[in-house]
Amino acid sequence: MTVLLGCIADDFTGATDLAGMLVKAGMRTVQLIGVPDGPPPQDVDAVVIALKSRTVPAAEAIADSLAALRWLQQAGCSQFYFKYCSTFDSTPEGNIGPVAEALMEALGTDFTIACPAFPANGRTIYKGYLFVGDELLSESGMRNHPLTPMTDPSLVRVLQAQSRGKVGLVEHRSVARGAEAVAARFAALRAEGCTLAITDAISNDDLITLGAACADLPLVTGGSGIALGLPENFRRRGLLAKSDVAEQLPATGGLRAVIAGSCSVATRSQVASMQESAPSFAIDPLALARGEDVAGAALAWAEPLLQQGPVLVYATSSPEQVRAVQAQLGVAEAGELVERALAEIARGLVRLGVGQLIVAGGETSGAVVKALGVTGLRIGPEIDPGVPWTAALQEQGDAQPQPLVLALKSGNFGSVDFFTKAWSRLP
Repeated sequence: MTVLLGCIADDFTGATDLAGMLVKAGMRTVQLIGVPDGPPPQDVDAVVIALKSRTVPAAEAIADSLAALRWLQQAGCSQFYFKYCSTFDSTPEGNIGPVAEALMEALGTDFTIACPAFPANGRTIYKGYLFVGDELLSESGMRNHPLTPMTDPSLVRVLQAQSRGKVGLVEHRSVARGAEAVAARFAALRAEGCTLAITDAISNDDLITLGAACADLPLVTGGSGIALGLPENFRRRGLLAKSDVAEQLPATGGLRAVIAGSCSVATRSQVASMQESAPSFAIDPLALARGEDVAGAALAWAEPLLQQGPVLVYATSSPEQVRAVQAQLGVAEAGELVERALAEIARGLVRLGVGQLIVAGGETSGAVVKALGVTGLRIGPEIDPGVPWTAALQEQGDAQPQPLVLALKSGNFGSVDFFTKAWSRLP
């Protein structure tokens, strides 16, 4: 059996977010860490390849994405999906446009959409402008993001600056009239010479409409939200059966821990909430720069506490604190120091018996899964919109003495009590 839908995600938590949405819509889904060497897993309907391409140079992001595409084509996929963040963030030069256009060229198609909307998490698009909750993107916490600050809410303008082709807009008035009206708008934009189109969406119903209109597009690009509307296209063609077991994970055990590397508004609130009920250890980037064994200290602190309940290790700081550290160490060096330390701590925690691990932040999640030798994830039940539990498919070396489940959370996602309630969603 071949895989139906092949997905390429530009970071680890984004990949998990997308995979979770597909499972929620009834597709058996696995997430693979990087482009694999071997054949696709058995008994799956969708594969999501997680890259780390959001903040790398565009040429590198393109090369990695094309390699993922080739593997997915060999796996037999009939439709492809390029997934990026629901806040449309990338480097100032932009990787979304260049990667999308490279994938289009490789697939021999002259048109696709860009829809990062995710209404369940407050990301909506109207008249081409991206809102985070009730605020324009440029007025949200994303304006202070340490790596990818977003200061322009006009997605047409942002994508046009990154793209060679002409960018158009599918306004909400077309979406509200249904999939046929959207398809007609696609045709009109193509006739005008547009190769990419931002699509308005303010509700899940809009996403389902857009998904239906994309049934014949070889490539779809967006956040995870529009994935809600794609599985039904395969069902209508008799290619996908209804499944009630897509999100099942095996029963798990082990100790519990949280590692937070994101400095987003949501994660800062979640860290503060968990600190009210669980012990916490703060990572000091300046101590790391001085060569201190911060990871060793964190593990020595955690070992006696893990038997009593979950522990929290965090590098989450305010924008002002982040900028102060970056001013002393440099943006890249500060981030790399923290990622390496958190990854080392994750390995140590698993060796100490942690079998249920929550990781907050896309860059942090990437570093952790790499350090643990995890090459793939089976997607399980949703904790909050866009964040499921996952089970490691394979481990290398001696990093995992027991089965391991992971919740890889995008920094911006999840309710305030996310860390403390997540355990209740495990079997």
